[in-house]
Amino acid sequence: MKNTLTGLFLLCLIAFLQSNASAQPPGGKKRMPVLGIAASMDNDSLAGAAGFSCLEETVKRMLAPAVSEDVFAANIERINKARCRIQTCNVFIPGYLKLTGPAVNEAWVLGYVDTVMQRAEKAGIRLIVLGSGEARKIPEGYDPDMAKGQFIRLARKMADIAKKHNCLIAMENLNATETNFVNTVAEACQVVTAIAHPHFRLTADIYHMLRENEPPANLLQAKGILVHCHIAEREKRSAPGTERQDFRPYLAALRSIGYNGRIMMECRWTDPAKEYAPAVAYLEAQLNEVYHISGKK
Repeated sequence: MKNTLTGLFLLCLIAFLQSNASAQPPGGKKRMPVLGIAASMDNDSLAGAAGFSCLEETVKRMLAPAVSEDVFAANIERINKARCRIQTCNVFIPGYLKLTGPAVNEAWVLGYVDTVMQRAEKAGIRLIVLGSGEARKIPEGYDPDMAKGQFIRLARKMADIAKKHNCLIAMENLNATETNFVNTVAEACQVVTAIAHPHFRLTADIYHMLRENEPPANLLQAKGILVHCHIAEREKRSAPGTERQDFRPYLAALRSIGYNGRIMMECRWTDPAKEYAPAVAYLEAQLNEVYHISGKK
């Protein structure tokens, strides 16, 4: 009887290992990130037809307290019918709600965040990008270390609210023309690590990295905290392929830390009907080379 049970156990173990092996991508290749676009839901059909998998709307249009209940209900209906998955939003904190400096009103900020997060949960939004360059900008003459500590403490409280509503806040790096606080991925990693909250994570914006001449290697610091990416070409924030920007060094860094989440094109478009599909094809080609063909680490 004992030998029979041992034999059955071994057969089950072999079957389990074989099924796991067959589930891996051929040749041990890692799953590629999915491509999305930061755009209005008005462009959902066009984006879906062009090959985007997901679409990133704005808090301002979708979830903010200023959005009426009727409009919010209509937004949820549109999200549920959308061709692209809509699970993320940006344009989070308006400029008049300060996150650093003497004008911070914590109660107002947290009240605003709570409303946004309640609505995010109802709408199925699972991640909110914290760019908000004006809101987080350190006022002239204010001590940068005090501002950093102030932001970290407030961000933890914001993250507690996000946790309550099953959402993530993901802070992004913004170049120095947009804010004076956290201009690089390296700085963002330090802040996110200091906040040390599972519902406060990192968005790496490759366009802003390019504007700050930040090396791809800095993305290696983001392992374990990176949950989202934005991308655009350096000079005019144009769509991938317009100026033939080579993103492969940055994509290789993402691959090396095992990133396979969303990469959202946050670009300036002039003719979406003509530009969406070529942009998807261009970036997919570079992703495919880095993640599946080149084998680069």
